Amino acid sequence: MVLKWTSKALSDLTRLYDFLLPVNKPAAIKTVRALVTAPDTLLSNPRIGEQLFQFAPSEVRRILVGQYEMRYEIADDTIYILRLWHTR
Repeated sequence: MVLKWTSKALSDLTRLYDFLLPVNKPAAIKTVRALVTAPDTLLSNPRIGEQLFQFAPSEVRRILVGQYEMRYEIADDTIYILRLWHTR
């Protein structure tokens, strides 16, 4: 399996960091680090996340990383990180 971030997911990550940075720099760093490293688990167990059947026939799933939801798609031997956002 190969892991790839979409431009929208990278934009979400940048936007989140830019939002948190002026308020709490350590929290911004910790949160982004957690979100960047979380998908590594998917490489060994790609179907660990809850499947979102409304996106069928695409295999879109989600995992929770702290208070953030990360959606990803499994296509052949690639995992695409699609989007992420705060769950509140």
